[in-house]
Order: sequence, then C-alpha cells, then structure tokens
Amino acid sequence: MPDTPPLVPPAEDASEPTPPSRWQKLGAAARRAAGLPADGLSYLYHTTQANRHFTLPVLNGAFGDQLAERHDPRAIQMSFRRHGADVPVAHLHLSPDRHRTVVFLHGLMGDELIWQTGPGATPRYGPNLQQELSVHCLYVRFNSGLHISQNGRLLSQLLTELATTFPEATQELVLVGHSMGGLVIRSAGYYGSKPKTTAASDLAFEPVENPIASATWVENLKTVFLLGVPNEGSFLEQNSYLTSMALRKINLRPTRFLSQLLDRRSNGIKDLRHARLVDEDWQHPNADDLLPPRTLVPPLAGVHYHILVGSLLKSTASALAHYFGDGLVGAGSAVGLVFGDPALPPDVQVSTRTFAQQHHGTLLSNEQVYQYLRENI
Repeated sequence: MPDTPPLVPPAEDASEPTPPSRWQKLGAAARRAAGLPADGLSYLYHTTQANRHFTLPVLNGAFGDQLAERHDPRAIQMSFRRHGADVPVAHLHLSPDRHRTVVFLHGLMGDELIWQTGPGATPRYGPNLQQELSVHCLYVRFNSGLHISQNGRLLSQLLTELATTFPEATQELVLVGHSMGGLVIRSAGYYGSKPKTTAASDLAFEPVENPIASATWVENLKTVFLLGVPNEGSFLEQNSYLTSMALRKINLRPTRFLSQLLDRRSNGIKDLRHARLVDEDWQHPNADDLLPPRTLVPPLAGVHYHILVGSLLKSTASALAHYFGDGLVGAGSAVGLVFGDPALPPDVQVSTRTFAQQHHGTLLSNEQVYQYLRENI
C-alpha cells in the first residue's frame, strides 16, 4: 500500500480577526467611559446653540408681564417675523396675486420658528404650505407672559393693519394657533368683532366705550385651526393654583416663601387656569377665587373652526385621555364646551379631529396633522 501522507493541521484564516482579550475589552470600555463627559458637554453645547432662540421667549413666558411693566428691552413686542427679526406690516410686501393669507401663532414660551424649522425630516407646516398651496404664510411672535386678552387686543390691531395694507392678499384669512396662541386668536376675534374700547389704563376695570366699526380682518376670516388649545383651561395651571393656595393655608415661613415664589409666575400663565380671554375676567375683584367669573366667548359667525386634539394614549375615548390629553392639555379642555354646544348657530362650523399617540409638541410636526391642514385651508 502507498504511504499515507502525514496529517497537516489547516492553516489559520488570516481574514478572521483575533477576538479581543478581556483586558482589551476593559480598556475600550474605560476609554468610552472617559469620553462620556466630553460627549455629553458637546451634545449640550450644540443643543443649546440650536435652541438659543427659545431663551427670550421662555423668559417672557415666565415673567414677560413684569418685563413689560418695567419697560425692559427684553420684553417681546408683538410683531410679524421674518429671518429672526420683527417686520413692520408695510414691509411684508404680500403679492395681490395670492388672495389667501395664513397667520401662525405659537404657544406659551414659544416663537415663530416652531412652525418653520425642526430636526430631521419632520414636516414644518408654514414653509410646506406656502410651497404647495397658493397662500401667503406669516408668523407672529408675542409676549406670552402678558394677559391673553392684552395679546388678543394687540393681535386684532395687527390683523386690522394687515387687512388694511394688503386688502387683496387678505381676502381670505386663515389663523392657526397652538396652545395659548389659539386662545389669543379667540380673544382677538372677540375684540375684533365688537366696537373698539379704550381703557383709561391697562388696569382699569370699566373700559370707556368708543364706538368704531368692527375690524375688517374679522369679515375676511374664513378658517381657524386650534392645535392643542386649552379652551376650558389647563389642568397644570389649575394644579399650580391649588398648590399655591394650600401652601398659603399652611402659613409657615417656608410654605409662605414657596407660595410667593409660585405666585410670581406671569399673568399669561395664570390666565390659563380657566382660559380667560377678556379683560373683565382678570380685572374682576373675585378673579383669584377658586371658581371665578368667566366670560363666555362664542365662535365667530361664518368661520369654520377646526379643533385638533392630541392624545398620548392609543385609545382616545378613556377618562385618562379626556383629562391628560396630549400631556399638557386635556382632551376635554381642547374640545371645549363652547365648540360642542348643540345650539350653535348654523353659520358656525366646527370640526374636531383627535390624533392618537401624540404629545403637545408633536402636534407641530406630524404628517397627519400637516395633511389635515393642507386639505382644509
């Protein structure tokens, strides 16, 4: 028989990497751990830089009424905005070829950029609508620490100037408000549809009537979108009110201090407790009662209101969804008693749509919400 060749062990595959040893793994983990603080600081820095524009709106939302009272230059003045700057109405240069104008209003501590920019490929409603539809899109920034009714009056004046300056471009006016911005829109409609009043001062309880024709912009208003708007008040502010009241009742030095600190929140935030839309409500002697008087502000005749509600839960019919809603605004409050009134006049249209598994912020960057806006503007 021929000799059998000796067995030779197969050569090692040079392409297979040698698995790291236990010490190598430990060293790599140590290097990653050492780099975490630097990575975290870098992330915080870049996030802060990307969101610097929120610094002033947050300050105004928290203490804007006090800034305005002191004539502090940091107090935001209501204005249309472009490229991060205030723009006078006359400089908007709206083309008369487009007869529809959409005006966006942010919420508490927000600014106009929430409608225009955002991370990733999330839809931003303003630029997309202007590109896809034959509309003008305008953005308002306001001091959200002022009383809602003060901002409502200012918005009515601003829209009056807009409609007077560009009558062709504002033949059809659409307003879109998120959170507090929707309440400012409703307040503006209240004042714009009534004879103008002039108060002796911002704190005067009884305004002096000055009969002037209704604002032109109200006659041109066709559609209002209210996104996550606390039409019946915010449960967070209601809880803040109850907490402050309980701390005052305990009446110890630490609790009095905490109560006084909590009570320094802005008038705009306090108005969210019961969605106060008119001057008389916060000027009333019993405005700070547990159940204060509240003026009913009905929808405007001839306007189609779209109530867009967010729900954190997949099921939108539960009691939890009714109370917590999108996490900041309860679904029951967003729907609003006044919009669900079966006795509404026939020339008032109200459509309600709930978006499941959406929180307060994602209502501003959701594809379904955007498509709803696009189809109904």
